[in-house]
Amino acid sequence: MCADSYNRGESMKQGSFSKFALATAIALSLVGGAASARDSKKDEPKKEVLYPNATRSEPKLDLKSEKDQKAIQEGLDAANNGEKDKALQILTPIADGSGTSSKYAQALALQGIANLKYNDGDVKGAIVDLKKALDIGVMPNDTYFQLKYMYTQFLVADEQYAPALQSLQEWRAEGKKETADSYGLEGNIDYRLEKYPEAIAAITKAKSMPDAKPQGSWDQILAASYSETGQGDKAAALATEALAKNPNDATTLNNAASSLIQAQKYPEAIALLEKARSAGAFKDEKQYVNLAKVYLIDGQEHTDRQAANAAKAAAVLKEGFDKGVVQKTGENYNLLGDSYVTGDDMKNAVGAYTQAAAVATNGEPALKVARVQLQENQYSAAKKSATDAISKGVQHKGQAYMVLAEAERGLKNKAGAIEAMKKAAQDPETSAKANAWLKTAGTGK
Repeated sequence: MCADSYNRGESMKQGSFSKFALATAIALSLVGGAASARDSKKDEPKKEVLYPNATRSEPKLDLKSEKDQKAIQEGLDAANNGEKDKALQILTPIADGSGTSSKYAQALALQGIANLKYNDGDVKGAIVDLKKALDIGVMPNDTYFQLKYMYTQFLVADEQYAPALQSLQEWRAEGKKETADSYGLEGNIDYRLEKYPEAIAAITKAKSMPDAKPQGSWDQILAASYSETGQGDKAAALATEALAKNPNDATTLNNAASSLIQAQKYPEAIALLEKARSAGAFKDEKQYVNLAKVYLIDGQEHTDRQAANAAKAAAVLKEGFDKGVVQKTGENYNLLGDSYVTGDDMKNAVGAYTQAAAVATNGEPALKVARVQLQENQYSAAKKSATDAISKGVQHKGQAYMVLAEAERGLKNKAGAIEAMKKAAQDPETSAKANAWLKTAGTGK
């Protein structure tokens, strides 16, 4: 009897990159305060133009009233200082146009309210108000394009990836601006849209930009995109390189191990994880469980070391249990039982599966106990375990009844065996085999 097979693509997936793991950093400081249409004083230093090559025509400002200037500045200051009620009281009449005749003041007020809504978790409301501010069309270019970029980030936060990509492309085409962060954001969006080659190109561009300050999320996107496009070796190399820079970071360790596993570099994954375990770097359950699983997968690939790998998998899990890091769940005890079965240690396998059955919410571990007991000719014990499994609920009921039938046959209870096999025959999955058995039993052969 061999252990349950492990699907290479799924068994280690808990350590792989998740599409929802990357948070988008959003600049929430309000962009652009109140501005007068009057010329700046000659003795004031000229501000650096952020979008000098923009194709958008610079609009004329209409904020001429000192009263409006004072009101909008007071409202934006209140919003920046977290004084929500005061900010809304001042900004709302300006935003709806009833409190000012200035379109610029109205746009600034809408921006301030959008930030307040975002901070309150109302991302959709923030998007609506920020879009209104942009559509008014009176913002100076520097303010307009900063808000356009923020609008793109808001769309990403709301998982509106296709509109976000369009908005970002408009920002770059009209603003004529290229930054490392913008390409990093583009890679993030492309990845979520499953445009993996485009994500690779965008992140690679981001990392090559003069203003690049590489972020961990960039390498996560790049590694995941490599994996999705069948470039497992590149993903593994990238993740291993990241681990070399951050050897004590648990997330980086997990990502590196997962990349090696997905690239089917099992010995390398084992070596990496064992090195970390020896150094005391194993801090969470996932690391112990992943190492145990990769030992079993590697054993399936190389039968000459299957027994040794199975023993090592069991030892890793037991260490995790003893340290209180690996939780005593049905799933983890089940994995321990599989390790013992793979190593042909049936006595300990029964013990592990029995512990799994005690905490499991279904009968699957009890059925595994029954199978091992049946193999060991422990027919009475197998009958009880199979009965317990069926009463608790199993996914493949026909298989459970076939185990029960074999246990009854071992006990020389032909009537009980036939009764169980008839129930197995009712399951489409086992009907053919069960009916063949019944036919033979009925003829006395």
